[in-house]
Amino acid sequence: MSKDTAKDTDNPNLTSSNKGHQASKSQDSVTFALAQSHFLVGDIKANAEKMRTLALQAREQGADVIIFPELALLGYPPQDLLLRPSLSGRIKSALSTLSDIDDIVMIVGYPHVDHHGTFNSAAILHNGHQKGFYHKQILPNYGVFDERRYFDKGRNQVLFDYKGITIGLLICEDLWGKGPIAELKKQGADLIVSLNASPFEIEKQDARKTMLTKRSRENNLPIVYLNAVGGQDDLVFDGGSMAIQADGSVAHEASRFMNQLLLASFDVKTAKFDIQAKAPLSLSRESEMYQALVVGLRDYVNLSGFTGIIVGLSGGIDSALTLCIAVDALGADKVYAVMMPYEYTSQISLEDAQAQARRLNVSYTVCPIFDAVEGIRHTLAPLFNKSPADTTEENIQARARGVVLMALSNKFGHLVITTGNKSELAVGYSTLYGDMAGGFDVLKDVYKSQVYKLASYRNRLEDTPVIPERVITRPPSAELRPDQKDQDSLPDYDVLDGILMSYIDEDMGYQDIVDKGFDADLVAKVIQMVDNSEYKRSQAPIGTKISHKAFGRERRYPLVNKWSIKS
Repeated sequence: MSKDTAKDTDNPNLTSSNKGHQASKSQDSVTFALAQSHFLVGDIKANAEKMRTLALQAREQGADVIIFPELALLGYPPQDLLLRPSLSGRIKSALSTLSDIDDIVMIVGYPHVDHHGTFNSAAILHNGHQKGFYHKQILPNYGVFDERRYFDKGRNQVLFDYKGITIGLLICEDLWGKGPIAELKKQGADLIVSLNASPFEIEKQDARKTMLTKRSRENNLPIVYLNAVGGQDDLVFDGGSMAIQADGSVAHEASRFMNQLLLASFDVKTAKFDIQAKAPLSLSRESEMYQALVVGLRDYVNLSGFTGIIVGLSGGIDSALTLCIAVDALGADKVYAVMMPYEYTSQISLEDAQAQARRLNVSYTVCPIFDAVEGIRHTLAPLFNKSPADTTEENIQARARGVVLMALSNKFGHLVITTGNKSELAVGYSTLYGDMAGGFDVLKDVYKSQVYKLASYRNRLEDTPVIPERVITRPPSAELRPDQKDQDSLPDYDVLDGILMSYIDEDMGYQDIVDKGFDADLVAKVIQMVDNSEYKRSQAPIGTKISHKAFGRERRYPLVNKWSIKS
């Protein structure tokens, strides 16, 4: 197929159409299998083999059609792998390995390369033949998406008839726009199949349901919505695939963050899906955030080939929450906690760190850094020329800890995960080559106020808290000088986070933030701290995105610029 219809010469039940039903309606229902699964970026052969396994499993369970996520054959997002000259040949070879699967229609997300360009596409495979393909029409180019860099725009609707129903194809962003689905309806579609790789954001599943309800009602069309699942670098795909009735109600919904083969049967005569016997549990804001962080860390570590991870455990809340997420993601046997006390480390911190490590049953080591810090200070003393102590000496402590952790990583092959939160990264309350040293920052997109909520959430999951209560209740401190508190240098975190969310997540300007009721001088100070810390964040490790605007690929500011705060 080269334009707008799926062609077939073998099977009278899979036929070309852009005008509605064929005369014959030979079956009462069509069962769709939604293959909500993790397909690894670049692993084309293994992805094709997984498709084969899932297709045969779905066929065994009575499915007529199996649907795979957007670009599943290559994995999403493939970024500049799409520019590799061998891509086309590898994709064609992988598709050919699926040619011997009979008696089930496969709708496969893949990159299509031909003399017209490169397209984000869906192939229709049946009984050894590719019956047609569809090219994505709306290419997102905002946030984490950069599809116009890689893909050419599709321009035609694609429909195909199968066992009495006319099915229209869309890919992800196509469904968020009004035009593509309306055109499919106009050309006679009875049902829409949408392939997606939609990354997780807080409460995004509710937004998806709202959108799907609106599109189905507007067009009086049922929708099969399949989403990807699993972690890829800083992104997490949370699944939540759905079958939506024409009236906008949810007939089937897959679990979030889990591989699942969801079957939904569509009655041809009534034009309705059967109703799921038991819907998955809905997730609270904290539970979906926590699961996203677990999946993001788990897949990054395991798929990168690390044998374990190392956490610098300080006795504070950030490292405590990070340790919980690490154990939940990887298991206690792969987590190594190191406490690195100095003269300002409190006895409470030592006790709480040890208590949590024992509670979670992780390997725990105490490695004092007094000699390391004093050695560095002694080396620098002649150069400092008796200058008074300042934050330089505090940073030496953080950097000594970074050296210890990275040396352990080097020696034993474990990944160091850092513990800085979004509030600290935003205002530069962190030390380059110190507490920022590591390969993955679990809390990079988690504000400090959210850290407290997630810690309390995790404790509620068990009868015996995994995080000591006083870690949550006592004032936060970096413990780099006597009696230090975070609020010596920063405003109260609830206030700080309110300003940061307005400036970073909502892209609000100085005056708009002040108009929300925040102190004008404080707003100016915080914004200046954020802008001045861009160079630090550019050197920070990646971390799982959970917000609308994470530090990383979707927030790209010049390191050197003269943009002013107030005008």
